[in-house]
Amino acid sequence: MINLDKYKGCFLGLAIGDALGAPYEGGPLERLLWKAIGKTRDGKLRYTDDTQMAIDLAESFLHNDAINQDHLAHTFSQSYQWSRGYGPSTSHLLRLIKKGKNWREVNKKKFKTGSFGNGAAMRAPILAMCFPSNTQALIDNVNKSAEITHAHPLGIEGAKLIALATQAAFQGLSSEAILKELHHQCQSTIYKDKITFCTEAVRQSDIKLKEIKRKLGNGIAAPQSCVTAIYFSLKFRDQTFDSMLSQIFSLGGDVDTISSMACAIWGAFHGIKHINNSNITNIENSKKIITLAELLFRKSQASL
Repeated sequence: MINLDKYKGCFLGLAIGDALGAPYEGGPLERLLWKAIGKTRDGKLRYTDDTQMAIDLAESFLHNDAINQDHLAHTFSQSYQWSRGYGPSTSHLLRLIKKGKNWREVNKKKFKTGSFGNGAAMRAPILAMCFPSNTQALIDNVNKSAEITHAHPLGIEGAKLIALATQAAFQGLSSEAILKELHHQCQSTIYKDKITFCTEAVRQSDIKLKEIKRKLGNGIAAPQSCVTAIYFSLKFRDQTFDSMLSQIFSLGGDVDTISSMACAIWGAFHGIKHINNSNITNIENSKKIITLAELLFRKSQASL
C-alpha cells in the first residue's frame, strides 16, 4: 500500500544513502576532498549532486504539475555547485545551460550519443513518487528527465529500471515479481544479463561482494551501478537499513550513488519509521526533503 511514510522513507533514504556514502567514494584524493567539504557550517552531513538533482526534479515537477524539460534543465543549472561532486560532463553541460545554451544543443556535445553515466538513475526514484501507479507515464517521464543530461539509451534504461523498482517497492510487490518485471522491461542484453544474475544472487545466502562487483559492477556508468543498487535493495529488503549500507560501503566504487539508489528503494519498501532517527537529523535539509515528500504524496493522491 502506498502511503506518506513510504514517500518520506524513499526521499530521505536517497539523501541519507548519498550523504553517508560520499566519504567512501573514489580514491584517496576524492575522500580527502570530501573530508574537507563534507559537512555544513552547523555540522550536518552534506549531500552530493545525487540529492540536489533529486530535489531539483521534485521542485520542478511540483511547480509545473508535470515534467517540463526546459524548466527542469534550468532548475538543474541554477542549483549547480562544483562542491556537490557533479561528474565532469554534467558539470560542463549545466554551466553551458546556465550561460543560456539550450539543453537540446549541448546534451550530446561531449558524447555524440549522450552520456550513459548513472546521473539520471540517481534521481529516478523521485519520478516513481510523481507517478506511483501509472507505469507507462513513469517510463515516458523517465525518458524526459534523463535525456536532458544522460541521453544515451543505456543511461535512460538504467534510470528506467531504478524508477520501476521504486514504483514496485511502493506497491509492495515481491522481489521475484519485481525482478521478473524488470527483466521484461529490459531492452538491452547487458541489462537483461545483469537482472538474470541479480535474480539468482538475491536467492543465494553465500554470495560474495567480489562476485557482485565482477558481475554487476560498482562504477559510475549506469550499466555498472543501477542493477547493483537494485540487488542491494532486494537482498537486504528484510534486513536493516544500516546493514545494507555497510555492505555497499565495503563494495567501494561509486558508493554515494549506489547507496542513494538502493536506499531510496529500501525506503519505499519500509518507510521512514524503519530508518534510524539519528541518520535523518544528521543530514542537511532533512526538513525540506520531508516537506517535498509530503507535497509529492498529496499531489499523487489528488491525481487518483
